[in-house]
Amino acid sequence: MVEHKQVNSTKQEVTVEEEKKKYQKILAKRLLFIAVSVVSLIIVAGVALSLGSANMTFLDAYAAVFARFFPSWFNVPSLAYTVVWTLRLPRILLAIGAGAALAMGGCSTQAILRNPMATPYTLGVSAGAGLGASIGIIFGTNLLGGSSDFSIIINAFIFSLIPIVVILLLVKRKGASPEIMILAGVAMVYIFNACTTILKYFANSDAVAATVFWVVGDLSRAAWYQLPYVFGVLILCFGVNLWLAWDVNTMKLGDDTAKSLGVEVDRTRRISLIASCLSTATVVAFTGAIGFICLGAPRICRAFLGSDQKVLLVGSALVGSILLLVADIVARRLLAPIVLPVGAITACLGGPLLLYLLIKRKSNRQ
Repeated sequence: MVEHKQVNSTKQEVTVEEEKKKYQKILAKRLLFIAVSVVSLIIVAGVALSLGSANMTFLDAYAAVFARFFPSWFNVPSLAYTVVWTLRLPRILLAIGAGAALAMGGCSTQAILRNPMATPYTLGVSAGAGLGASIGIIFGTNLLGGSSDFSIIINAFIFSLIPIVVILLLVKRKGASPEIMILAGVAMVYIFNACTTILKYFANSDAVAATVFWVVGDLSRAAWYQLPYVFGVLILCFGVNLWLAWDVNTMKLGDDTAKSLGVEVDRTRRISLIASCLSTATVVAFTGAIGFICLGAPRICRAFLGSDQKVLLVGSALVGSILLLVADIVARRLLAPIVLPVGAITACLGGPLLLYLLIKRKSNRQ
C-alpha cells in the first residue's frame, strides 16, 4: 500500500515537471515572438522613413528623428531633417497607431463573437464611415452644423458609430447571439453601401473621385494633429481590453460556462464591442477604410501565441503596425513616383486570406 502511494506521488511529480516545462516553452515562444515583432517594427519603420524621392540611409533617417531631441549629438542635413519631420514621420506614426488599433479591434471582436472572420468592419463600422465621409465630401457640411475643414472626419466618425449602437440596442432588446450580431452588421454594410452609391450617382465627377479614393483608404492625409486622437483612443481602448482579457478568455468556452464562472457575459461583450469599434472608428475617420489588418494580424498571432487574450492583444497590435507599414512601403514604391492607396494593397492581401478562412472552416465542419 505504501509502495503504491509512493508510485502515485512520483507520477504526480513527473506530471507537474512536464507541465512546467511545457509552460516554460510556451512562455519562451511568446516572449521570442514579441521581441522579434518589436525589432521588426523598428527596422520596418526605419526603412519606411528612409525611402522616398529624397534619398537617405536607414541610419540617417533615425539620426534625423533623434536630432530633434539631442541636437548636439547628431549632425543632420537640414533637408533630411525637414523631410523626415514634416513629410514622413507623421505618416509612419499614423501607420503604427492605425495598424495597432485596427488589429486590436479585430482581435477583441473575433474573441467575443467566437468567429475568426468577425471584425469591426464586418459589423458595419467601415461602411458607416464611408457614408458619413461621402456626405462630407459631396455636400461639404458636417452633422454638427455648418461647414468645416473637419466635415469629412466628423461625419465619418459619427456614422461609423451607428452600427455599434444598433447592435447594442439589438442585444439589449432581443439578447442576440454572436451569429445574429454578425448578420446584423452585414445587413448594415449593405444599407450603408447602397446609400453611398446613391449619393455618388447624383454627385459631380470630382466629388465621386474623392469619395472613391477616401473609401479605399490611404495614409497620404497623415498630419501631426491626428496622432493625439489616434494614440489617445488606442491607449484607452487597449487598457479596457486588457482589463477584460480574463473574462474574454473565459467566454471562449461558451456563454453558459462563462456565466457559471461568474462572468457578466452581456456586460463584457458590450464594453469590448464599444472599445473595439471606437478605436476602429477613430482610425477610419482619419485614414479611410483600410481593411485586412483587423482580420490578418490576429490570425497570424494566434498561430504563434495561442489563445490567451492578453498576449494576443499585444502581439496583434505589433503585427498590425508592421503589416500596415509594409503595405504602405509597397504602395509608395511599387509604381513610384505614383503612390497607390494603401487600402488597395491591404485588400489584395486580405481577399485571399478570407477565402482561406472560409475554405478551412468548411473543411473542419465536414
